[in-house]
Amino acid sequence: MASIDLNSDLGENVPGRIVSDDAAMLEIVTSANVSCGFHAGSPEGIRETLAAAVAGGVVIGAHPGYRDYENFGRTAMDLDSATLQAHVEYQLGALIGLTAAVGGRVAYVKPHGALYNTIARDERQAADVVAAVRAIEPDLVLLGLAGGVVLDVAERAGLRVAAEAFADRAYQPDGQLVSRTQDGAVLHDPVAVAERMVRFAEEGVIRAIDGTDVRVDAQSICVHGDSPGSVAMAAETKRMLHDAGITIAPFA
Repeated sequence: MASIDLNSDLGENVPGRIVSDDAAMLEIVTSANVSCGFHAGSPEGIRETLAAAVAGGVVIGAHPGYRDYENFGRTAMDLDSATLQAHVEYQLGALIGLTAAVGGRVAYVKPHGALYNTIARDERQAADVVAAVRAIEPDLVLLGLAGGVVLDVAERAGLRVAAEAFADRAYQPDGQLVSRTQDGAVLHDPVAVAERMVRFAEEGVIRAIDGTDVRVDAQSICVHGDSPGSVAMAAETKRMLHDAGITIAPFA
């Protein structure tokens, strides 16, 4: 591929629970998935991250999740459709409003955590999220797991979609992410992570946890802001992609 986007999940800090260096990551990434407040972050902290993204020319995406602050949005929930759609609509509205307040605009939506993983395989919850996006701002691009069910649901509903690969997460042979409850699910070595993303950019494959290759068609690479060593991983990935002749540019 000639170019690829680099994104990170940001706006998730509160006093007593600092999980990422937003300022440093915004110097590296081209897109920022900014928390909408349900799983992490505070209005003032989210606003500060949005303002910094606008100042740095980083494309902003809404990052809604389950209403699960205690568990950082990483616990799966079987919400009814009306509730889930309303929760996503509420979060999108809040982030669009805060972004406008600092002179920016939201370009895309990337669901967070357990919601992201659920809609990669659950068509009903995927449809609820898609319905929320269409109700609030149908021009937003929906960013999801490459090969995930939600991308098909969104396309059928008329939304634009983009797919992403994960630099710092292990893959199952079927292209799903390895559960964070399993050893080896989260990667930490900056050089190994960067090398794996260069191979993905050049060959379109990522090595799965069992040693097989998974074909991945994606337009963006995610480095989680809350992963230990995330800044080093993002910086090394960007450097090695650049050295390989791959342009780093926003997808939205």
